[in-house]
Amino acid sequence: MIIAHRGAKGMAPENTLAAFRLGLSQGCEGIELDVHLTADEEIVVCHDMTLDRTTNGKGLIVEKSLSEIKTYDAGLWIGDEFKGETVPTLDEVFDLVPESIMINVEVKYAYEGRMERKLVEFLRRRKRLNHVIVSSFDHKCVRRIKQMDSEVKIGLLYQSNLLDPTAYARSFDVDVYSLHPYFQMLDAEDVLKAKENGLYVYPYTANEEIDLLKLTDMGVSGIITDFPGRLKALLQDRDSL
Repeated sequence: MIIAHRGAKGMAPENTLAAFRLGLSQGCEGIELDVHLTADEEIVVCHDMTLDRTTNGKGLIVEKSLSEIKTYDAGLWIGDEFKGETVPTLDEVFDLVPESIMINVEVKYAYEGRMERKLVEFLRRRKRLNHVIVSSFDHKCVRRIKQMDSEVKIGLLYQSNLLDPTAYARSFDVDVYSLHPYFQMLDAEDVLKAKENGLYVYPYTANEEIDLLKLTDMGVSGIITDFPGRLKALLQDRDSL
């Protein structure tokens, strides 16, 4: 599966509707995005806790209302062609992305449990549980989400070279759907064992051709990449041989 990291982040302003549109146009089969809560508890799509790096605004997202956040430009820092892009709500992304496309929602921060509650409410309202994976480096957070609603698919993000990722996932008292390792912390044995035990494997964030081909050879379930079009072309070239 070709998964567009924060949209087609390598060619458009990350986590904007423009980036997601570009990823879709390049043939991605899934998108990965990050979420935070606003002061009025709306779920917005942004990687950082602050607006400083990816918009012309400043300050913590959780301290600002959605209406204020919408006044900031989230595209101009990449180029004039993206001027006017704003920080999208999760609703806006779900409105844009067809139901056939998997959406990987990464929870960056639990906000004392408020994000978990709001996200479960959101997913139930949108009726897209079958095509959504909720992942996080905060494994207690995704465990609590799974406990709130057993239908939610959860994924474990990690950057450590775990001795046995599959055994770790199976040690949970809830079902884990997928592993999301940093791509350099993965070997073929890990992938094989995970898949034999019913786990999907979605490494992040591989961009170079040599890495994309290596991961494909390992048999991963999908690759999270800043350049979905590049991965699409590589897979097409390989299939034509």
